Amino acid sequence: MPIDAVSRYLEGVGARRLADGEWGLTIGDEHPLDIGLRVADGLVRIQAFAVPAADAPADADVLHWNRSSRVVRFARTRSGDLWVQADLLVAAADARSMDTVLGLVVEASRSARAVAYDAAPSDGGWLGGR
Repeated sequence: MPIDAVSRYLEGVGARRLADGEWGLTIGDEHPLDIGLRVADGLVRIQAFAVPAADAPADADVLHWNRSSRVVRFARTRSGDLWVQADLLVAAADARSMDTVLGLVVEASRSARAVAYDAAPSDGGWLGGR
């Protein structure tokens, strides 16, 4: 899916064009999730702010999640905020793969928030409890 097709797909799901090759997408929820997408160096780069430093889970939990997840990964800023990131080759991007990766970013972000705010499902959910 070349960049024009990526653009059409993202605009079709409600993303806003921020600059050439950059979009923003907000997923409405009790706590809206802002996702940034950028095409650069042959990749569709996706990142979403998940949890502020003050509420973020321990480093050991985040490392465990990264070891047990696929495609998406958790990252921290220097100040300790928790983000979810994913990359997809532009050449391999199609509507199905974009849907899948965006869905995984949303799911990981929501799961991290659930753990951070003690709203995790009783079965441990996707990330498991702390």
